[in-house]
Amino acid sequence: MNNILSIKRTKNLDFPRDEVWNLITTPNYLNETHPFCKNNTVVRWPGIGSKDILEYLSGLTFEREFTQWDENGYDLIIGTKNGKKSRVKWRLSGNEELSELSIEINTYPLKKFPGPLYIIPFIFQINPMLNRYLDSVLGGIEYFLQYKKPVPRNHFGTHKWFS
Repeated sequence: MNNILSIKRTKNLDFPRDEVWNLITTPNYLNETHPFCKNNTVVRWPGIGSKDILEYLSGLTFEREFTQWDENGYDLIIGTKNGKKSRVKWRLSGNEELSELSIEINTYPLKKFPGPLYIIPFIFQINPMLNRYLDSVLGGIEYFLQYKKPVPRNHFGTHKWFS
């Protein structure tokens, strides 16, 4: 996916790969791990064709539809019901002791910035905001794995778009 409109963050976790995989493939796991999640509701689960609804603390609601799913992670399309969608890749590697989890978002250009002008708001606003967001999501997964309890809402700070 890696292109100019793509943001990727990776977290090394001191947990076995299988434990992380079991967590991120559990129905409604975002209710326990996502610091900006108000509610995560499964429509269809598991595997390719899975679908859930993620309501953020800010009231924004996104649908996630899974287009690929195997032991290395999954791909999904996320966005508002009738709006533009972003493509997201979750990738997991590791062994019986450690794992590495990465999330990559492939964004879409904003209509109000034609052609190459989109790169300006992407670099100075979208990229930093999505990096903070992904760091919080990955941190929430680590928090849940470590403490075995739900991550507190806005635990890593509030977010302009999602809190």
